[in-house]
Amino acid sequence: MHKEMRKENVPSLVSLCINAVKRELLRGSDDLFPDVFELPTELFNPLVECLPPLALQKLQSKTNANFNEAWNTLFNFRWHDFEECGCVQPVDWQQIYWETHVQDCLDEAAKIACLPSFSGCLGDILILESVQLYIGYMDDMGNSDCLKLSYQCQQFGCYVRCFTLQNVLCVLESCILADGILLQQLLRNSNLQRLVVQKISHFQFDVLRKLLYQNCRTLKSLQFEGCEISSSFMDAICGSFCMSGAETHQIQHFSISFSNFYEMDPVYLGDSLASFLSSGRGVSPQNATPLRLHALASMIAGWLSNFNWRSGVAKSLQSLRILNLGGNNLQKEDAGQLKYALVQMPSLEILDLSGNPIGDEGIRSLIPYFAEVSKSGSPLTDLKLENCKLSSDGVTQLLDALSTSARPMNYLSLADNNARSQVAEALGKFWATSIKVLNLECMGLGKSGFQKLEDTITDNLNLVELNIRFGSMLDASVSLPFCNYFLNDKAVRMFMSLLCSKNNGGIKTAKFLSKLIVHAPRLVAVNASFNLVPKESLPLICSALKTAQDRLEKVYLDGNLWMYKPSHDAILVEFQHNGKPILVLPDKPDDDDND
Repeated sequence: MHKEMRKENVPSLVSLCINAVKRELLRGSDDLFPDVFELPTELFNPLVECLPPLALQKLQSKTNANFNEAWNTLFNFRWHDFEECGCVQPVDWQQIYWETHVQDCLDEAAKIACLPSFSGCLGDILILESVQLYIGYMDDMGNSDCLKLSYQCQQFGCYVRCFTLQNVLCVLESCILADGILLQQLLRNSNLQRLVVQKISHFQFDVLRKLLYQNCRTLKSLQFEGCEISSSFMDAICGSFCMSGAETHQIQHFSISFSNFYEMDPVYLGDSLASFLSSGRGVSPQNATPLRLHALASMIAGWLSNFNWRSGVAKSLQSLRILNLGGNNLQKEDAGQLKYALVQMPSLEILDLSGNPIGDEGIRSLIPYFAEVSKSGSPLTDLKLENCKLSSDGVTQLLDALSTSARPMNYLSLADNNARSQVAEALGKFWATSIKVLNLECMGLGKSGFQKLEDTITDNLNLVELNIRFGSMLDASVSLPFCNYFLNDKAVRMFMSLLCSKNNGGIKTAKFLSKLIVHAPRLVAVNASFNLVPKESLPLICSALKTAQDRLEKVYLDGNLWMYKPSHDAILVEFQHNGKPILVLPDKPDDDDND
C-alpha cells in the first residue's frame, strides 16, 4: 500500500521538466526561449497551460502565438467572473487580466494610503502576498522591486483601458512615487477608453486633469461619482480635452452622479456644459458618434434656464441618444426650459426624468415636444417618468399625446405617480399603440381601475412585460420578511400587505390578468405582487396560463392574501418555462434570484 501511494505521488519526468522550464522563465532566462518554441505540440501546450501570468507574459512577448485561451483560464482562476465594460471587442484576455490586476493593486494601495499611519510613497507600497502567488512571483527571482506598486503599473499599465480612480490617488503628495513618476505617467501608455472618478474634491483635480489630457484622444466614457465640483473643476475637464491639432473630443458617455456643485452658479454650469458638448464629435455629421448624457447631480434645479443653446451646442446634441436627468430635483420651470433642449436632440432614443417633481404643469410643458415626436417619427422609444408628482390629469394628457405616435413607444414607466383609476381609459387607448414594456407600479389603480383596464383589452396586444406591483408606504421587501421571521403570524402578514399595497385590485386584478394573458400573445412577464389578490383567484389565473404556458416566463403573485400550501407544488410543476416555475406564489421562495 505504501509503495503504491509513493508511486502515485512521484511526478513524471515531463512534469519535472515543465516545472524547471517555468522557473527559468520566471527568473528571466532569455536563452531558453528558442528551445521552448522548438518543443513539439504535445509538450509545448501543457507547458503553456501551467504557466503563471508572469511567465506567460514573458513567453507572449517573444512570439505572435495566440495564448488567449490560457489567459482566459488564468483570469477565471483568479476572479471567477467577468463583466464586459464594452471597451474591448472581442475580449483580449491578456489585456483584461492585466487591466484587472492593475486596478486591484491600485485599489489595495488606496486602502493602505488612507490609513492614518501611512506616511510613505504610493509607488513603494508592496502588492499583497496573495497577489504575488497568483501572478507567479518567487523569492529567488532576484528582483524585489517587481513587488512594488510602481513596478506593476509601469509594466502592465499599458493594458489598462477601463479604470476607476479613487480620490486618495488624486492627492498630489501620495501620487509622487519613489522615482518621481506621477500616476498619469505610470499609465501613460494605457490608452484609456473608460474612466470612473470617485469622490474627488474640487481641489484635487490636478492629477486628474493631466490624466485626462494624456488620454484625451482615446477616452469615450467619463463618469464622476460622489465628487465635489467647482467652476475651476469644470474648466479643467474641458481644458483637458483641448489638444494640439484637434478641436473635438471622443466622449460618448458623460455622467456626473451623486455629486455636489461647489460655489457654482447655474449660469456658469450651463456655459461649462455647453462648451464641453460643443467640442464633441457630434459637431461633425460625417463622424458623429452616439453621446450618452446621464444624470448631472442632485440639487441643480434652475440650470436649464441659463443654458446657452448656441449653434455649436445644438449641433453636438444632434447625436445624443440617451439622456438621464433622473433625481435632479427639476421643477416645473425646468421642464419648460427642457423642451428647448429636447428639440435639439433628433436622435434621442431614451429619456429618463424620474425623481423630478415637475408635476402636471411640468409635464404639460413637455407634451408639445412629445406630440411633435409622435408626428415626426422620432427614434424616442423609452420614457421614464417615475415619481414625478403627476396626477391623473397629467398622466392622461401625456398618454393621449403618446397614443397618436407615428412610431410606437417601446418602454414607458409611470410608476410612483398617484394617477389612480381615472387613467384607466387613457391607458387602454395607449397600450393599443404597440407598447411593449409598461410599468404601472404604485399608481393606485384600485379595483375600479383594473375593471376599466379589463374592459379596454382587445385582441393581439403587443405587451411583452407589465408591472402592476404594489406601491409601498413601507418597503415590503423588508417589512414582510421581518414580520414573517419574528412574528410568523398570518394576520400580521395580511396587515402589512394591506398597508403596503396601492394597486390593490383584489379579485379584479386576477380577472384583468387572466384576460390579458389570453389576449396578449407576446406577453412573457407580469408582476402583480401585493395586489390583495384572494386565493380563490388562483384557478382563474391557472386557466389562462393553460393557453399561454409556452411563452410566459414569470407571473409574480407573491405578497398576496393567501399562504403557500403543499398543494401548490403541483401547480408549480404544471406551469413551467424552460424547466422553471412560471408562478411565484406567496411565501414560496423563488429559486432563481436573477429573474
